[in-house]
Amino acid sequence: MPAEQHSAGGGAYINVTAQQSRYAVDAVDAPASKEILIKDLTLTVANRDLLSHATLHLVEAKHYVLVGRNGSGKSTLLRAMAEGLVPGIPSSTRILLLGQTLEVPAEQGVDDVRGVGRRLQGLGLGVSQKEEEEEETVLQHVLRSEALRQTHLHEAKVLSEALSHPTDALAPVRAYRRIHHERLLVQLKEAQRIAERRSGARGKVARKELIKLEERVEQSEARLQQVDVGVAVGVDADDIDAATVSAETQAAADMLAGVQTSLQVMDAAQAEAKARSVLLGLGFKDDSIDGPVSRLSGGWKSRCEIACALTQYADVLLLDEPTNFLDLPSILWLQGYIRGLRSRTTVLVTTHDRDFGDAVGEELIVLREKKIETFRGNLSLWERERWKRMRYLTKMKEAQEKQRRHMEKTVAGNLRAAREKGDDKKLKQAASRKKKLDERMGMEVGLRGGRFKLNRDLAGYHTSNRAEIEVPEFDPPVRLNFPRYPAELRFHGALVSLEKVSFAYPPAGRKSVPVLMDVDLTIHPRARVGLAGLNGSGKSTLVSLIMGQSAPTKGTVTRHPRATFGCFSQQSVEEITAIGARTPSLTALTHLMECAGSAMSEKDARALLASLGLHGQLASDVPLALLSGGQKVRVALAKLLRPPPPQLLVLDEVTTHLDADTILALVEALRAYEGAVVVVTHDRFFMRTVVEGESPYKLAPGLRAQMDEEGEDEDSGSEDEEGVQPGTVYRIVKGQLRKLEGGMAQYEEIAARAAKKLTVR
Repeated sequence: MPAEQHSAGGGAYINVTAQQSRYAVDAVDAPASKEILIKDLTLTVANRDLLSHATLHLVEAKHYVLVGRNGSGKSTLLRAMAEGLVPGIPSSTRILLLGQTLEVPAEQGVDDVRGVGRRLQGLGLGVSQKEEEEEETVLQHVLRSEALRQTHLHEAKVLSEALSHPTDALAPVRAYRRIHHERLLVQLKEAQRIAERRSGARGKVARKELIKLEERVEQSEARLQQVDVGVAVGVDADDIDAATVSAETQAAADMLAGVQTSLQVMDAAQAEAKARSVLLGLGFKDDSIDGPVSRLSGGWKSRCEIACALTQYADVLLLDEPTNFLDLPSILWLQGYIRGLRSRTTVLVTTHDRDFGDAVGEELIVLREKKIETFRGNLSLWERERWKRMRYLTKMKEAQEKQRRHMEKTVAGNLRAAREKGDDKKLKQAASRKKKLDERMGMEVGLRGGRFKLNRDLAGYHTSNRAEIEVPEFDPPVRLNFPRYPAELRFHGALVSLEKVSFAYPPAGRKSVPVLMDVDLTIHPRARVGLAGLNGSGKSTLVSLIMGQSAPTKGTVTRHPRATFGCFSQQSVEEITAIGARTPSLTALTHLMECAGSAMSEKDARALLASLGLHGQLASDVPLALLSGGQKVRVALAKLLRPPPPQLLVLDEVTTHLDADTILALVEALRAYEGAVVVVTHDRFFMRTVVEGESPYKLAPGLRAQMDEEGEDEDSGSEDEEGVQPGTVYRIVKGQLRKLEGGMAQYEEIAARAAKKLTVR
């Protein structure tokens, strides 16, 4: 079977190969079904295999969650699919990708932040350059992101104006020829791509079709120049054949009718209402929706890109970390919106938010060991079932090994007795037992849960009567073993105490803007405090007051004079990225030693980075700029936790760039940490396990497979729960700090009610 290979620029090349039949008919580029089945898929980046001979199967209208550890190739696979690099995906399949990050140079304008929401809409006619350069609102940005709709609106406008022109009889002819020529150019570009990727007999046919299309484009260009030159020299309708004018005027009218029908099919009239509804659901206020997009911060621009993706039609919608920068009400709204997409749209989501992934996914796709595994269910169920199967097969294998040893001992005894006494009966018993040994060893349960049958459960030629027992293997667990014990304080007391603290930003106009009002908060050693609330409610402001980075407008903030504080902020990864960009040769090891000064040796720096998952050359040779988001999080944590670690550790959205396994490891490390921890997060799993003290083994049963289950009950936790005291979760609302007696569960109920109201305004 021939394979196809593609590459994408941008420094690192993406090479994709897959199995394709040379006998496939041309209809493969316009199938009736939007199902995707790619066999023998290999994905390579910079000569490193991320996937090797894997199978990717996406059933139409199914919702999938794609999981895998950082660096396993999740984002690269989505990018390859969206950019048309995967052979076997029909060109007519409309794929839309929401990128995980939005990197925009400062010198670029507003239109450069449109992201893949419009960039991957396929080939189409754009709006005019003048319209593009105009200042646009958030709503206009979302509406303009759908290239196909904008193309149809542009064509409808041009044709309508031409057909209704009061004096120029050639206007319909000119409009028809121009739009017809632009459409031919789109077809030509697609034909060139098809001719490049096909080989053999199909390639020969495709190249013949390309030559014919090139001739049609040349003829169309000549006809277009004829009418355009005619305008320049004053040619009127009398200078062109009357039959041609009449025929092409009718063709322009028919083309307009077709465009209007297409707009009706895509419900273009309701596009503005739908876009406004989605923006409201993502947390935008009415004034922000009608305000300029250029004034949005990075987080709100990311929300705007999500709106661009959700308001467009796509056969396959790819969402890469869509919950980044969303607060819990918006996450719950997005969760419900995706679950409500029951049309022909296939959804493929990557996310670090376990609860969100479990809620939106019908099936799980696991990238592991360069292969793709599929499971009908969510991540938590997959972990649970995989763990149960591992335990079941392990016990089966151990029991059979014990039985095998006993039977082999019996057979050996029978043979020895038969040789000593010349007893043929003993020889027959030994042969019989040896036959049973060969027949009974292996899988005891078949595919349907009944007794194993060779002809049903193990097709093909085999040397044994049963399949070998293959116990599922788990990836080596992620370990984050950072220093646990802060330095002892010489005298007791609260680490930080806020009494009647208020904060308002300096007046930008007539009066200041209050953010926090009369906040009382005391954080003791070893305390666990969680902060929840909407984006913009004041959580980061409260963190800056705790850290001493801001002074209160009113009230007092008292800090322990000998306590040290460490803070991971939402900007920590961006700061490390900027540092790496300024100094391209700077590595994690060098950066950590520069931050620590003479207090840390190279040996200690290497040990700390290794304890956080940055080993060997990854720490000492790879530049900061080339590290992934999750690896930069580790560098930021290493800067905070260098010995002695702080008495108070503040973590503001630390899980954003981490995979599920690393989040679990971080939970375990924080539960053992002897210092106080303040957590600011929208991740319900992280808040429940770190702050409220719930066992991660009960919320994520798969983690128990990494531990010793000897003599362990299935529903019991496998870790020592002693000393894990539940903390307190606070909600910041209307500038006030309110304790949530019901913890994160109570806040989730509040957020669910808010999510229902987001689109009803």
